[in-house]
Amino acid sequence: MPAPVRLYLIRHGQATGGWDQDMDPGLSELGWRQAREAAAALRHLGPMPIVTSPMRRTRETALPFSEAWGTVPRVEPRISEIPSPSEDLAARKDWLAGVMAGDWNAPAAQRAGDHDLRAWRQGVIDAVCEIREPTVITSHYIAINVIAGHLTGNDALVCFRPDNCSITVVENDGGTLRLVETGREAETEVR
Repeated sequence: MPAPVRLYLIRHGQATGGWDQDMDPGLSELGWRQAREAAAALRHLGPMPIVTSPMRRTRETALPFSEAWGTVPRVEPRISEIPSPSEDLAARKDWLAGVMAGDWNAPAAQRAGDHDLRAWRQGVIDAVCEIREPTVITSHYIAINVIAGHLTGNDALVCFRPDNCSITVVENDGGTLRLVETGREAETEVR
């Protein structure tokens, strides 16, 4: 039987805009620095595959890893940002602030317009469970919370507050995940 493998879930670096400013922002200057520092911290473990959300800020966060290891990131839509019910930027911010205060059993956390959020949550879990080799995964605040909450039995949408480019480590033992450590935390505001 193969040994468990480590997966490194990295929240994207600081973005140039928040939920009420841009649908798909890239990284700020600080975000690029954070991404380079995260890649430097894990460089000795590679090369390894890189899986990234399709969002610009996560693809940019994956770039320093890709450059260090000469690996092309694989885009995985299931680990993308939590889908919102509106494309109106102000409405998105208000919705996100409200839903983050609840848990996955609250009505607001079950549907977002046409999106079944519990199905999205399960998709995040399934995508990570399917990765069977040591891998860097660049994703998002809520998606990383999905994994941490799943592994700790916590149904809150926010069970910890991963900082930009923090590294959360999980082990995958044949499709069974185990939390090794949560990444560095910071107070994140919905902006």
